[in-house]
Amino acid sequence: MKVDLRSIDSKYAYKLLIGSVVPRPIAWVSTINDKGENNLAPYSFFTVASRNPPMLCISISPGIEEREGTIKDTLSNIRSQKQLVINIVPSLLGNEMQKTAEHVPSKVDEFKAAGLTPAKSTIVNPPRVEEAPISIELELNQILELGSDHLVIANVVQYHIQDEYYLGDYKVDVEKVGFLARLAGDYGEINNIHQLPKL
Repeated sequence: MKVDLRSIDSKYAYKLLIGSVVPRPIAWVSTINDKGENNLAPYSFFTVASRNPPMLCISISPGIEEREGTIKDTLSNIRSQKQLVINIVPSLLGNEMQKTAEHVPSKVDEFKAAGLTPAKSTIVNPPRVEEAPISIELELNQILELGSDHLVIANVVQYHIQDEYYLGDYKVDVEKVGFLARLAGDYGEINNIHQLPKL
C-alpha cells in the first residue's frame, strides 16, 4: 500500500503519522498568562532541537476543534511571557497528565484540577510540577509557523532532577523514571531497555 499524504484529508494523514512516529516523549508544559494564572498541558510533538546551546522544541497544533482550551492558552502564554517549563511525565503520573489534556476554560488551573503541586522555578516565572522527576526551565527563542501548527523553539536556562533519578556523572536513571510515551491513540512505558547488538 502506498499513500500520498498530500492528497488525503489532513486528519487521515495525521493518523498515519502518529501511528508511525512512535514512541514520542511527552512535554508537560507549564506556562502563565499576563495575569499570573497557571496553565499546564501535554504535547507529544516534542524533542531536543539543539545540544549546543541546549534547546528544546514542541509543536503546538490547534487540535481537531479550535476552541478555548489548553492548546490555545499554552501558545498565547508563551508568546506573551516568553517563558515555559517542560516537565517530564513518568508513567506514575499518567492519570494526572491526562487530566491536564482536557479542554477547559482559560480560568481553570490545571495544577489544581489534577491535584498537582506548582513549585517555584529558579529563573523563569511559570511554576514547575513538583511531582515530576525532571523539569526544564526555558526561555523562548523563536516560534515558527508550519502550516496550521506552531513550532516553539526555546533555550534551556535551568534543569531540575529529583535526586532519586540521578545516577551521577550527569546521567539520568532512565529505567527508574519509567517514562510515559505517546503512541497513536494510546500510551506506553519505556521499561524494556537494552543495548545493541542484542546478545
